[in-house]
Amino acid sequence: MTSGKDAMGEQPIFTCKAHVFHIDPKTKRSWIPASATAVNVSFFYDSTRSLYRIISVEGTKAVINSTITPSMTFTKTSQKFGQWSDIRANTVYGLGFSSEAELNKFIEKFQEVKEATRLATAKATSNGTSGTTPVTSANASPITARAAMPDPAPLLDPPPHNNTCTSPAPTHMDNEGHQRTQSISGLQPGESPKHQPTENVKPTPVMAAAPATASGETQLKYENDRLKLALAHSSANAKKWEIELATLKSNNMRLTSALQESTANVDEWKRQLHSYKEENQRLKSKYIELEAAKGGSEAAVELRKELATLRLRVEQLEVELKNKDEELKRISIKQPHEERCKILQQENAELQAGVSLAQAQLETALEAHESQRRVMETLNSQFALRIQELATIHREISTALQS
Repeated sequence: MTSGKDAMGEQPIFTCKAHVFHIDPKTKRSWIPASATAVNVSFFYDSTRSLYRIISVEGTKAVINSTITPSMTFTKTSQKFGQWSDIRANTVYGLGFSSEAELNKFIEKFQEVKEATRLATAKATSNGTSGTTPVTSANASPITARAAMPDPAPLLDPPPHNNTCTSPAPTHMDNEGHQRTQSISGLQPGESPKHQPTENVKPTPVMAAAPATASGETQLKYENDRLKLALAHSSANAKKWEIELATLKSNNMRLTSALQESTANVDEWKRQLHSYKEENQRLKSKYIELEAAKGGSEAAVELRKELATLRLRVEQLEVELKNKDEELKRISIKQPHEERCKILQQENAELQAGVSLAQAQLETALEAHESQRRVMETLNSQFALRIQELATIHREISTALQS
């Protein structure tokens, strides 16, 4: 099956690499990059309609589709940058090359093609046909082609861009020695122009006028290609959004699982805090019993051990609460459910208050233990004094008995 380019008889005659820019349609004073990197820029000759076009495609997007007319002028604005205005496309194209030599090659080919277009137009006029190019640019509709011509494009400064360009696209020789060059201008992937033997001879424009229906067929083909390109873009965007949606769902499930785990941990800490409160109450009761009984040294040692154990558990609980607080902060940043995060933060604050209360109770128990120790020391001192008094009385009685 013959592709659209083959049916139209278009052949590539020159290819180079350059960065493509379009003039800003709003300000008309600055450049907008049309290609992300240096892309192939090719001159094509359509023998059926006797016209030349400059075409460049990046991926599936046509960044240049300009039909050459005798009135076009390519202006060199710097050593590596040049521009031309396409009135029918209602835009200004800019090309940035990697060297001045590549730019000069493009300018020579542009002048050559422009001169060939002028000669073809002049011959068509002498044969009684219209003096204008029969087909408008592929970027413009018949209505815009008939619109009033805009003002000449201003000469803008080259954009600050590291332009790169390579030599013309490599050519390949088939078994018969015919030169073939891959087309890059097709709007559909896989399309290429019809290969014809060149034998180092440049194509000559066909001077016969195109039939009246050629313009309509070309416009229909252009519209069909444009719709296919838009459909391809839409399919690509739909796939991209499906992938992003799946990623968001996965992240949401992961965050929800982390939030549920955090909630379970908070419940467990609540149960631990309740048990610590009960244990603290039991210690208080035991301390009151010991204080009432003025217990001996064994009870004091046991109380010290329990107090040390309680202090260690309180420190462990503080570390766990601190780690959980940091985890809740991280989850609150990632989790979009702000209300749930606020509830968790409130519960965390309650846990911290419970820890503070337990710590205060521990301090109270320690103070009571210290008070008991002071009381026992006082009793011990009094007991020692009584023993000394008894010893003194014993010595006095012994002395009296001996005398």
